[in-house]
Amino acid sequence: MPRYFFHITHERFEIDHEGEELPDKHAAWKEATVTAGQMLQGIDGKLTPDRDWQMEVTDEFQNTIYVLRIQAEEPK
Repeated sequence: MPRYFFHITHERFEIDHEGEELPDKHAAWKEATVTAGQMLQGIDGKLTPDRDWQMEVTDEFQNTIYVLRIQAEEPK
């Protein structure tokens, strides 16, 4: 089974060294969206304007498969 990695950028870049074995990229998408939702809940008010949150999903060859991005900005 292929391995997918879920790297996070928020305040700093956090590399997922372990990854997760999943059947295919569709399963990786589902895992990414569920995990992103849980992680965003855990931010608990710490997402501030001009400080974005991002999850980059890569395959075992470090090819980017998906990018989930929450852009936080204050309108001018």
